[in-house]
Amino acid sequence: VRLNVPVRRIRTDNGTEFVNQTMRDYYEEFSISHKTSVARSSQQNGVVERRNWTLIEAARTIENIGKLQPKADIGIFIGYAPTKKAFRIYNRRTRRIVETIHVDFDELTVMASEQSSSGPHFKK
Repeated sequence: VRLNVPVRRIRTDNGTEFVNQTMRDYYEEFSISHKTSVARSSQQNGVVERRNWTLIEAARTIENIGKLQPKADIGIFIGYAPTKKAFRIYNRRTRRIVETIHVDFDELTVMASEQSSSGPHFKK
């Protein structure tokens, strides 16, 4: 379907075919607002990403789990992404900062270790 309406906004993944200087110049020339979606977020990336996720999950169940990457890593919350609806997390395994919406916060483990290491406090 062709519409005689100019494109004002476009959302893509972070692929280099969409995020490069040539494309930035194009977006600017035609006053197009370009937003990128959060990596591995099927809610933002649409049908294709959901199908990819289904295939990966099927492969995990068919193949030996030990040969595939783990489903989760331990990370440290460092803030919010400035241009996306996502959390900024320091991934301890890869030593990189990632932006993601797939986060489970485990505050109880940290609180328990802080209490056990602080020792008793006596008032004088």
